[in-house]
Amino acid sequence: MKVVIIWFRRDLRLEDNTALSQAISYSKQKQAYLLPIFQIDPHFVDMKYDTSHEYFFKTLSVFANEARQKGLYLHLFYHQAIQMFRLLMDSYKIDAVFYNRDEAGYGAQRDHEVSAFLRKNGIHPSPWTDAHLHGAGEIVKQDGSMYKVFTPYFRAWSKAEKPKMMKLDDHFLCSKQMIRNQTLSKQGEQVLEHLVQSGKRHWEHVDVAIAKQALFRFLDEKLAAYHENRDFPFVNGTSKLSCFLKTGVLSPRMVYYAALQHESPQGAKDVFIKELAWRDFYNMVYAAHPYMADTEIDERFRNIRWNHDQMLFQAWCEGRTGFPIVDAGMRQLNKEGWMHNRLRMITASFLVKDFLIDWRLGEAYFSEKLIDYDPASNIGGWQWAASVGTDAVPYFRIFNPVTQSKKFDPDGLFIRRYIPELQHVPDEFLHEPWKMPIQIEESSSCIIGEDYPKPLIDHQVQRRLAIETYETAKNM
Repeated sequence: MKVVIIWFRRDLRLEDNTALSQAISYSKQKQAYLLPIFQIDPHFVDMKYDTSHEYFFKTLSVFANEARQKGLYLHLFYHQAIQMFRLLMDSYKIDAVFYNRDEAGYGAQRDHEVSAFLRKNGIHPSPWTDAHLHGAGEIVKQDGSMYKVFTPYFRAWSKAEKPKMMKLDDHFLCSKQMIRNQTLSKQGEQVLEHLVQSGKRHWEHVDVAIAKQALFRFLDEKLAAYHENRDFPFVNGTSKLSCFLKTGVLSPRMVYYAALQHESPQGAKDVFIKELAWRDFYNMVYAAHPYMADTEIDERFRNIRWNHDQMLFQAWCEGRTGFPIVDAGMRQLNKEGWMHNRLRMITASFLVKDFLIDWRLGEAYFSEKLIDYDPASNIGGWQWAASVGTDAVPYFRIFNPVTQSKKFDPDGLFIRRYIPELQHVPDEFLHEPWKMPIQIEESSSCIIGEDYPKPLIDHQVQRRLAIETYETAKNM
């Protein structure tokens, strides 16, 4: 019997799934059986197992269980990809492998190697674009070159026809699947169960029903004012859909068309939809610069003399810098596995420009903690903040943490939520608690240097030092 494999990865849904839809059509044409699989890659399991991985594997566990309840058995493997396919070739006559491609980073290299292996063994690899509205090579200049600046990219992106959503034949999918092979799947199931049970947090709200509720609740309750509220972390004004896009529980097409067809004002919809374009933009950038996880795109800044003070880095990680808006953002990240986007920019700028600590360390920390961690967007965002990427903030533009705090959390509502030590500090001192007279420190039950840290640096001094450091690197 011919077998068509559906290789699930970061597309954990049975709706509007490009590779799955194409596999079903191919199976009908070839009269082949379908075999859905998921590879638990030892590469990711061997990495530091933190919030980002916990959330993903919990989502995978929920997806596998829900699929089986609907009559679809998802086979789980704990092997390197090529080793997994060797095992499958021993058991089945594989005609084709359908999957939604990764276009950058580790996943792209894996896909390249697997495709070559499959072709060598007479198996048809069938990769598809699914995690993004437009693939890395779709939105290009007239001469075929890559856009380096987001604004012209977005203009071209906006004019490009978007892929349509797909309705899948669930009955055919379940009726034509291969009978489950529990022997092949046993090790993968045991590994997944261990990963879920060993997690420090009990993640809920990860399934497609919850994701759809979150999408439509956002559209109905927040989209109309999104453009006004999205920069203020104390307002629950963002969608928080990024974690569902990361795991593929929602497709970008679902989000795009739901927003496009909503009755909210066009201006608000445009601002929100632009965030989907940013995902595509950074995916394109990462595909074009596969080294950017480790190397600055801007060659002028590849010789920056970074500060290697481990104490400062640890204070930043733990939210103990003495600057309330920075510390509140980092504590939100550590507590929830998520951080408001404005705070991602503020905390990144602070680490790189105030502490002069290598942006790669901050990016790696975010990769461990963020449940919505997307390599392309995160690496791109860190290179933007560090002024070393494409279309990055100029190196002499340095966020003042106090100014940012007063502008985006004027009443200190967010700061008080995540820094209980400052709960009773008067509003006038909340953004700069080190300026409190001792009498107010005592009446506020917040002694600076004891209950809450003194600022670990002088921002104005560090600002001048950062500019000098960048200019020195640029002129080397």
